[in-house]
Amino acid sequence: MSENILLSRLEGLDSRFEEVSTLITDPAVIADQPRYVRLTKEYHDLEQILGAKARYETALRTIEESRQILSDEDDDEMRQLAREELDNATALLPRLEEEIKLMLVPADPDDSKNAVLEIRGGTGGDEAALFAGDLFRMYQKYAEKKGWQLAISSMSEGASGGFKEIVCSVTGEGVYGILKYESGVHRVQRVPATETQGRVHTSAATVAVLPEAQEFDVEIHEGEIKWDTFRSGGAGGQNVNKVESGVRLRYNWKNPNTGQVEEILIECTETRDQPKNKERALSRLRTFIYDKEHQKYLDDIASKRKTMVSTGDRSAKIRTYNFPQGRITDHRINYTVYNLAAFMDGDIQECIDRLTVAENAEKLKEAEL
Repeated sequence: MSENILLSRLEGLDSRFEEVSTLITDPAVIADQPRYVRLTKEYHDLEQILGAKARYETALRTIEESRQILSDEDDDEMRQLAREELDNATALLPRLEEEIKLMLVPADPDDSKNAVLEIRGGTGGDEAALFAGDLFRMYQKYAEKKGWQLAISSMSEGASGGFKEIVCSVTGEGVYGILKYESGVHRVQRVPATETQGRVHTSAATVAVLPEAQEFDVEIHEGEIKWDTFRSGGAGGQNVNKVESGVRLRYNWKNPNTGQVEEILIECTETRDQPKNKERALSRLRTFIYDKEHQKYLDDIASKRKTMVSTGDRSAKIRTYNFPQGRITDHRINYTVYNLAAFMDGDIQECIDRLTVAENAEKLKEAEL
């Protein structure tokens, strides 16, 4: 893409930025929370792309002025300075062009949201539950490194440890846009602790990463929710089995894709505070419905892509963890490394970065940028 064409794609953004800047200070807009949130997000995005545009125009001017000095100036010191500035600006220009191109590609509106992380043991019995526990700890350590907050909503422990199922919320900056690449089937190859012959077994766990829905993303008739309370189980504590802090909600929801009415059942025993558990159960309900209603959108996006980097297809085998070889292989991008111990300790950023690059390259190709 030539420089003039790239700048032409940015025409009109300054006036839109001024318009949005005015709108987000309007009391009527502030009172309309869904619109205010959308405009605030647009303001932030425009601010970033206009900043990149300013840096790009500065680099273009520097190149033009430096070339003029080299053409007209006889002073050696001035020519040397101009040559250095020309080299620096010329090296910077491609990076700025790539940055702007990516900003011009429509972003996934869910990328900036918090996420709900669901991990379930799959084929492999007790070993699958143990592996699900290992995956949870991997994401827990990764979240700590990112400065995110992770809170468990519900869990079902395996007979020999680990989890048959664990659901948690992850809160922080851009969580869903980063963790969305983890959705799918994770396969493990290792000798289970219960194996007496030393044979390598293959087990699996499924990971689902859902964007956390906000109140205005979906419409829920709270008056139609049926609530039950119950006493929490668990080890120790004066509160256990004495206070009905656990909550269970039932909600009849009409699936817009099938037209069928489905009963949604959600339990939450995360805290000893019943109102907090109710709040978190409602959050999970919104997220569940939001995910279902947007699955068709995700399917449409996936059908248009030539690769499946982050389509949310939870039935696809995305990664293999081979313990005897200390090997991790991500099958979507043919990425293999031999640092399994560090990977399971939360060192997964490089893999996510490579997945991000692959998806960005795909987006640029689709947008013909």
